[in-house]
Amino acid sequence: MTNIKMYTTTRCSDCRRAKQFLKEHNIPYEEINIEEHEGAAEYVMKINEGKRKVPTFEVDGRAFNLSPYDERKFRAELAIEEGERK
Repeated sequence: MTNIKMYTTTRCSDCRRAKQFLKEHNIPYEEINIEEHEGAAEYVMKINEGKRKVPTFEVDGRAFNLSPYDERKFRAELAIEEGERK
């Protein structure tokens, strides 16, 4: 099973869109709000060249961001074909 961590902020519209995509595809994930979890913002900045980009994902140990949100890129990162539901 794929282990997905999603780093978010409270007011992030791209985060809401990504969460909706995951919900629609019944893909479980762990949400980590970088405003509430100690060290999370620093981690996001470390893997995004010093930038606080959200949503940032860690999928089976591989990190990437979707800022701005791009469903095609997200599908590719998760290996989901167009029209496919998990």
